[in-house]
Amino acid sequence: MVITTYFRRSIALLAIVALLAGCSANPVTGKRELSLISERQERAIGAEQYIPTQQTQGGQFYLDPDLTVYVRDVGHKLAAVSDRPDLPYEFVVLNSSVPNAWALPSGKIAINRGLLVLLEDEAQLASVLGHEIVHAAARHSAQRMQSGMLLSAGMAGLGVALGDNEMAGLVMGGAALGGQLALAQHSQSDELESDHYGIKYMVKAGYNPQAAVELQQLFLQLSEGRSGDFLGSLFATHPPSQKRVNENARLARQLGAEGFRGKEVYQQKIAYLKRVTPAYEAYDEARKLAQKDKLDAALGKVNEAINAVPDEAMFYALRGQIHSAMKAPGKAGRDYDKAVALYPEMFSYRLHRGLHELAQNNLAKAEKDLSQANRTVPTSIAYLRLGDIAVKQRNKNQAIAYYNQAAQAEGPVAQEARRKLAALTSG
Repeated sequence: MVITTYFRRSIALLAIVALLAGCSANPVTGKRELSLISERQERAIGAEQYIPTQQTQGGQFYLDPDLTVYVRDVGHKLAAVSDRPDLPYEFVVLNSSVPNAWALPSGKIAINRGLLVLLEDEAQLASVLGHEIVHAAARHSAQRMQSGMLLSAGMAGLGVALGDNEMAGLVMGGAALGGQLALAQHSQSDELESDHYGIKYMVKAGYNPQAAVELQQLFLQLSEGRSGDFLGSLFATHPPSQKRVNENARLARQLGAEGFRGKEVYQQKIAYLKRVTPAYEAYDEARKLAQKDKLDAALGKVNEAINAVPDEAMFYALRGQIHSAMKAPGKAGRDYDKAVALYPEMFSYRLHRGLHELAQNNLAKAEKDLSQANRTVPTSIAYLRLGDIAVKQRNKNQAIAYYNQAAQAEGPVAQEARRKLAALTSG
């Protein structure tokens, strides 16, 4: 009864806020829409959640900075002709084999290397980025957040959507919300709207709109023949359909089939990415083998990846996990050190190293890494183990604070935190 009463009061309060806020014109479509989230809030959300969301989706593909510059240049060319050219647009290439792209509020956009290798030319890249720019410019994420607020009477119902990421369910706070916004499914109307205006942005920027038709045809073919969850994220967040293909083709005919394609320059820009793709395929296979406890085979595959691309941090992080599972702490520690040295900003590498150091009873090192990981992407497991460290250091108040944080999550980690919290506070 108390929960029901609270829910009704919250809905009533939100209804009052909605009436006070009124409607505003969508900056892309001109339609009148309910607006509970201001542009200032929208910009703050995008800025705060961009880095954490990147990191929960693989982190930056740092081995080829020129590729990121190229994607950024194409993105800004499209953003300049969009309906909201003043947004603080940013574009990044993520280190994930899953073919996907996403946009957070205020133009914080990412595209995975796994999608880049499927594209044929710059015009197809422009189609992907133009589509995501519309999602940002038309405030689709903000609208989804408003719907979530109205349905759940607050943000508590948003949860976390991290795909097959090993940290799924452990990420907390704003990073969890960012993952939800990045990986939530768009409605068909939002997708059609983003296709429509994205094609118009392409034409304004000088690209051939036929590329958008080809791209949707490719996605539709892949979605029909996909196996497992290889392409799950792309089609879960941006569901393809014959209707989208038909609408894109109709608009492309209307606008004309002229414009830049840029196949040669695009293939030059992704040449390195294509060259190293077999190493990432070996890494992906190593992960699957490790999840099945086929550790020797997994070790062989990840070593294959390291031999091919020795400067990739994620390869060492996985090998560290494999060595840890094989009860080889010395080798695991060296792998984690290498991963952190190559990509010190990546929260998951510091998290794994911190957990490893704690297992070796190196409390100071563990505390430093776990705290650093939480500053970038807070996780319930890091809070839980920081609480354990505080207990060992006889710092009861600090332990209670950490356990309280971990207890706000769900699942086994939160349950363990609640048990330990109860034990500390019962005496």
